[in-house]
Amino acid sequence: MASPSGASSGSSMFHSSGSSEDLQAAMDEKKRKRMISNRESARRSRLRKQKHLDDLMAQANQLRKENSRVLSVLNLTTRHCAAAQAENSVLRAQTMELSNRLQSLNEMLDIFNGNSISSSSSSFFMGDGFHAIDNSISPWIQSYTTQPIMAAAEHMFHH
Repeated sequence: MASPSGASSGSSMFHSSGSSEDLQAAMDEKKRKRMISNRESARRSRLRKQKHLDDLMAQANQLRKENSRVLSVLNLTTRHCAAAQAENSVLRAQTMELSNRLQSLNEMLDIFNGNSISSSSSSFFMGDGFHAIDNSISPWIQSYTTQPIMAAAEHMFHH
């Protein structure tokens, strides 16, 4: 089995070392392929991550636009609400003024129709008591009853 010249043992060592080199080369090839595969996987992962980041940025921009639009609608609605509240206040004031006027006119009509003091004078109630009026000043009373309503938005809110 072993020759005295050692050729067989050298050949077996050479074969052994060749096998070891082949094994090493195979392992190096596997390692190289694994590195290439890992690099490609990392590249795909980076691309997925970048795409996800780009999608999130686009979504954030879209949400900013939507937020701005909603804020504009809210501001417009708030202005309309404030205008409606101001108009309601004016209308309430006008309603109170008209109600007071109507009550005063009804009281004056009751007095004129039922309580004539004389043919040339009448009396009416002004809040502080009955007052006699000479019919010669009745045009002033008529002009008082046709005065315009004074309540208006610009007079309602003085801040």
